[in-house]
Amino acid sequence: MGAGIAQVALEAGWQVRLHDPLAGAVDRARDLIAAGLGRRAAKRGLYAAAAGRWIAGALGRLTAVPAANETVFKADLVIESIVEDLEAKRALFATLDSAAAPGTLLATNTSALAVTAIAEAAALRPERVLGLHFFNPAPVLALVEVVAGARTAPSAIATAVRIVEAWGRTAVHSTDSPGFIVNRVNRPFTIEALRMVESGEARIEAIDDAMRGDGFPMGPFELMDLVGLDVNLAAATSVWEGLARPDRLRPSGIQSWLVTNGRLGRKAGLGFYSYAPGQNPALAPLPRRLARPVRSVPLDRAQIACRIRSAVATEAALAMVAGVASEGDIDTALRLGAAHPEGPFAWARREAITRT
Repeated sequence: MGAGIAQVALEAGWQVRLHDPLAGAVDRARDLIAAGLGRRAAKRGLYAAAAGRWIAGALGRLTAVPAANETVFKADLVIESIVEDLEAKRALFATLDSAAAPGTLLATNTSALAVTAIAEAAALRPERVLGLHFFNPAPVLALVEVVAGARTAPSAIATAVRIVEAWGRTAVHSTDSPGFIVNRVNRPFTIEALRMVESGEARIEAIDDAMRGDGFPMGPFELMDLVGLDVNLAAATSVWEGLARPDRLRPSGIQSWLVTNGRLGRKAGLGFYSYAPGQNPALAPLPRRLARPVRSVPLDRAQIACRIRSAVATEAALAMVAGVASEGDIDTALRLGAAHPEGPFAWARREAITRT
């Protein structure tokens, strides 16, 4: 993610300083950035000579620095993208806060941790700490969740939004709530699908097929396999616990069993599907105790899609009422960050009109 965000800034013409304490990490990041710029040049249709000049110019604005506090020298914005560990982030932000000039914004790319808790470590100026949650891969996905912590200054948010938009990204505003917008509101996309399998209402492949047929690029089980079952379970658990364990978002025992047994999805060659080299993915069986046999009249495609979309729309409404984000920002976030064909509020309005 750090390399991807750096590439976005470089493409926008910014000077970028990169730091990582792990040996060789910055060199690897530079290679990733160079490769990413090469792909972007090809998409822009640049000829070899022009592409080479453009890539060289971008890489010429990239500098490696040996210490974290050196990243803040005359910086307008510092973005942290380290491991998702609260204490590690707090330690880094204490260092950055003590070294940065008063006008430097300090942003975390966290997708799960509280921005307010991170900002507490910035004792000098916690008001300049905010969340800038880019989506992976950052050079491709346009969405950035701009997250205000409890003490973040409105001026810091306004400046961050201007920067993000100048980088060609779409900014949506979120309060500092578990999962922010996308990781909370889209949680039922997989949770509701798992409930159907647990209760014997539909088969895995039928659910994936129904959601692709409804305009989604991937079904929920294909998506979990792609992201990684361990990553998905961690995100589901974090949001569930952060919201005081509501039953509607309770993680599935199926997820836990898969992770415990090393079925982590594509990266492990086995998840809900098996991924044998040279073969198309094939459904991998689950133990019978985890899911009831599919009933004689399972849910049809329209019923499956409506159930999952309705669950997402309900979570969107709850998030809006809780003040997490506006209706418009939630719809934008789900389209750009989770590849929904339309936002949950737009879908709910269309569905209501259709049924009237």
